[in-house]
Amino acid sequence: MVAVRRGAVRSVVVAGLLVLGAGGPAHARGWAGPEADVAYHGRVALSQGHVRILLVPENDGPSEVPNATLRVRLSADLADRQALAEGCARAGLREVVCETGPMPLHGRGRHVGLDLGLRERATEVVVRVDTWWNGGATDRNRANNEHVVLALDTGDAYAF
Repeated sequence: MVAVRRGAVRSVVVAGLLVLGAGGPAHARGWAGPEADVAYHGRVALSQGHVRILLVPENDGPSEVPNATLRVRLSADLADRQALAEGCARAGLREVVCETGPMPLHGRGRHVGLDLGLRERATEVVVRVDTWWNGGATDRNRANNEHVVLALDTGDAYAF
């Protein structure tokens, strides 16, 4: 069992409801929410069956983001037991979601550090990072918040 802060669970549930009931992106339905430019920067390292991820969410505006949920997907199955960072929850065999906390205009959200154990040791893992829920904001520049990183089992850090 993993303890998760209440806000993360609320974000995951709200995001799930939005994904299930929304029928597409907000801008495609004519909803005009605040606009923000969320970006993720960080490092990924794979060593002896553990994927270590450190990332920082940032917002270049033009509006603040009260909270968002980022998603980390792996190309390998996660071990059954994980000690996840506060505000993070497991979302599948290969997925973890984490809340960013508030991101002020031209500011950063909370740093997210993950040490994810794999079910089986792998020589390489593809790590995908993206936004699962953006707090209702429109983000026209998705290129800086969708990343794919190939990490080799060398312990070297790969930046994104």
